[in-house]
Amino acid sequence: MYRLNKKAWKLLLAEVQKCSGNDQVGQIEQQIVIKRLEKLRLEKGSPAGLEELRDTVIDIYPQFSEKILKQAAKANQPPGIFSKIKWVVIVVGGAAGVLWVVNLPYPMIRRPVSRTVPLLLLPSYISMDYNYREAIHNLEQADQLINQATSPADIQRGGEKVKAAKRNLDKLPVWFLGYYPQAYCNLFGCSWRFTVDEFDTARQRVGRIEAIAFQDQNALVPLTQAEQTLKTAKQQYQQASTTEQREQAIAIWQEGIDQLEQIPQQTLAAKTAQAKIKAYKRDFENARIGSFITAAQEFDLAAEKAKATQPQTASELWQQAINRIKEVPVENPRYVEAQKLLATYQGKIQGIVDPRSSKIIEGAKQFAFAAAKASQNPPHTETKWKQIAQLWSTAIEKLQTIPVEEPGYLEAQKLLATYQSNLGIIETRLQAEIESQSSLKQANEEIERLIAAPPSDPQQFKAQIQGIINELNTVKSGTTAYAEAQALLVQAQKRLQP
Repeated sequence: MYRLNKKAWKLLLAEVQKCSGNDQVGQIEQQIVIKRLEKLRLEKGSPAGLEELRDTVIDIYPQFSEKILKQAAKANQPPGIFSKIKWVVIVVGGAAGVLWVVNLPYPMIRRPVSRTVPLLLLPSYISMDYNYREAIHNLEQADQLINQATSPADIQRGGEKVKAAKRNLDKLPVWFLGYYPQAYCNLFGCSWRFTVDEFDTARQRVGRIEAIAFQDQNALVPLTQAEQTLKTAKQQYQQASTTEQREQAIAIWQEGIDQLEQIPQQTLAAKTAQAKIKAYKRDFENARIGSFITAAQEFDLAAEKAKATQPQTASELWQQAINRIKEVPVENPRYVEAQKLLATYQGKIQGIVDPRSSKIIEGAKQFAFAAAKASQNPPHTETKWKQIAQLWSTAIEKLQTIPVEEPGYLEAQKLLATYQSNLGIIETRLQAEIESQSSLKQANEEIERLIAAPPSDPQQFKAQIQGIINELNTVKSGTTAYAEAQALLVQAQKRLQP
C-alpha cells in the first residue's frame, strides 16, 4: 500500500498550484512541495495522516487550505475492517449507536460487554492493535534514522517518524493496560504483553528521540553558518589586494573554523564538520603562511623605495617584514623559503646601520646556506664532506674579519658560534666516513685473501671470518660504506653457522 493515494494526490496538487506564484521563486517552491508529495506516493507503508500532510506543505505554503488537507487525509485512508464491520452492523441490526457506545474507553461500559458479548468490542481492539504495532514500527524507524543519520534528510524523516509514533501512542488507551492486558492478548492469541511499564518506556523513548532530532536539526544551523563564513573568507582572501584585506579575511576564516569546533559533538552536524575540518584547517594554514610571506615581501618593496631618502622608515618596514617571517613555523613546507627571506631582510637592515659588516655577514650567510643545502640527504662521500666543511670554514673566516668596534660584531659572534658548531659536526661526519671506508677496504682485502688461500683448519677459518666480522662492525651507520658492510656482515655470519 502506498502512503498517498491518487485521489488525495489530486486534491493536494490542485491546492498547491493554486497557492504557488508565477515567478521563479514560486515555481521552485511548487517543485519542492510536489517532490515531497511524489515521495509519499512512491513510498510504501501506512497512509499519511492529516498531521503528516500538513507538515509536508505548511512550511512552504502557510496559507494552504485546512479544508483541503482534511479532505485529502480522509480520502487517503483506506477502508479498514472497522469500517466494514460498522456498515455490516448498520445494515443487519441498525445498531451503530450501540456499537459506538460499547466501544467507548470507559471500563464501566466495556467490562459487562466483554463478559457477555465480547465480539462487539472487536473494533476498538483492532484499533488498539493497529496503533500499538504502528507505534513500535515508527519508533524503530525513527531510532534508526536519527541515531544512524547520514544526511539532514535522515534527520528530517526521523523527526516525521517520531511524530507519527507519538500520535499512535496517544491513541492507545492507557487505562485498559491497568485493567486487563492479559485478556486483550488472549482474545487475539497475541504473544506480546503491552503493559503500563512498556507504555511508559515507549513514551520516554519518543521523548529522547525527539530531543536528539531537535538537537540535530538545531546543530545544522551553525554548520551552515560556519561553512558560509569559510566560503566568504576564502573568496575575500582570493580577491584581497592589500595586506590589511588579507589579514581581515584570515580573521574571518579563523572565526569559521572556531564555529565548526563549537558544534555539539554528539550531532550529525559535528560528524560532518569533523570530516571537513582537516581540509579547512590545511587551507587556512596555507593561506595564513602565504599571507605572512606576501606581507613581508610587500614591506620589503616599500622599504626598497624608501631607503634612499628615508633610511629610518625603510629599517622599520624591514623589521615589519622580519616580524611576519618569524611567524612561519618550522614544520611548514615554506619554512626554508621564509628563512632565506629572513636572512635577506636582516642583511638589509644591517646594511643601513653598518654597510661594511653587513655585507660581510650577508656573504658569510650565503656560504652557510650553501653548506646547509649541500648537507641534506646524507650519507655523502669523503670528497663532498670536505667541500661542505670548506664552505663552513669560508663563512667562519669572513665573520672573523669583523672587528669588535663595528656594529655588526655582536651578530657576527652569534653566527660564528653556530657555524663553528656546524663545522665540528661536519668534521665528525667526515672522519666517520674516512674510517668506515678504510674498515670496509680492509675487510674486503681480508675476504679476498681468504678466498684465494682458505685455511684447511676449520677453527682457523672461523677465526679469520670472525676477524672480518669485527672489522665490518667498525663501519659506522650514516656513511656510504655502511650498506655494503651490512651486506657482507650477513654473509660472514652465515659462514660461521654450523
